[in-house]
Amino acid sequence: MDLEHRAIERLRLAAEMSEAYYGKPLVITTSGGKDSDVCLYLAAVSGIRYEVMHNHTSVDAPETVYHVRSQFRRLELDGVKCTINFPQYKRRPVTMWTLIPQKLMPPTRTVRYCCSVLKESGGMGRMITIGVRWAESASRRTKRGIYESMPHDLSKKVIINNDNADTRLLFESCKLQAKRVCNPIVDWSNYDVWSYIHAERIPVNPLYSCGFHRVGCVDCPMAGRRMRLFEFGRYPTYRRAYVRAFERMLEERAARGKLDSSWRAGTTGEDVFRWWMQDRNIEGQIKMEGFDG
Repeated sequence: MDLEHRAIERLRLAAEMSEAYYGKPLVITTSGGKDSDVCLYLAAVSGIRYEVMHNHTSVDAPETVYHVRSQFRRLELDGVKCTINFPQYKRRPVTMWTLIPQKLMPPTRTVRYCCSVLKESGGMGRMITIGVRWAESASRRTKRGIYESMPHDLSKKVIINNDNADTRLLFESCKLQAKRVCNPIVDWSNYDVWSYIHAERIPVNPLYSCGFHRVGCVDCPMAGRRMRLFEFGRYPTYRRAYVRAFERMLEERAARGKLDSSWRAGTTGEDVFRWWMQDRNIEGQIKMEGFDG
């Protein structure tokens, strides 16, 4: 109950700041995952005025897309405004399949340009909430807070890591023309999230009942190799889409004279895909001599 109470108070403060600074309701973002589902439920029970936004990444699993659609239908019947943000890159609409050739490389653990372009571009000039939690990674424990500002110059980012009234007042008084973020369940553990979901009977993405521990972009480089192989086995169309995107990437690199020792002339989209998946099988290595029969 303490966790729920704190999360609701954070949402109410965020809603107040949204109305005061932007003159618009708080935006609850949903990715279709369990943390987003909890945030949506908390927003509903908090009694605040809010809108809902989903970022169209173009690489969500079909089940995730259907889950978000179901959420939107239910929320819109309750009078909640729901929008889909279609990302842009260099002022043009973009998907994962058109972004890879422009970036000249696949997204990796260390260069996750896909997140910044496809998932984090929405909500500019608004106060939003995200289901980020410290328990998800050590990086989030050090780089994410309860309240955050997201200016274009990230060196000026403001992070508030506690609910102390003085620090909240400091954040509220910052005259920033930037996106502001509230992470209402940032201090919840995985156990806390699932316990709350079961206690309140919150509908969640059906993928959690199909062996998925996380719900995100199909073949996110942050997922383990075993999980990525599992996803491609389940969604072979996405595998083919990545290979085609890598082929267009190689064509663009050739046009710019940037084929090098890593991906030289003759490299195929399939070759890049194998490298990306850390596939150590080398062409011809299983060839066996002397077995004619």
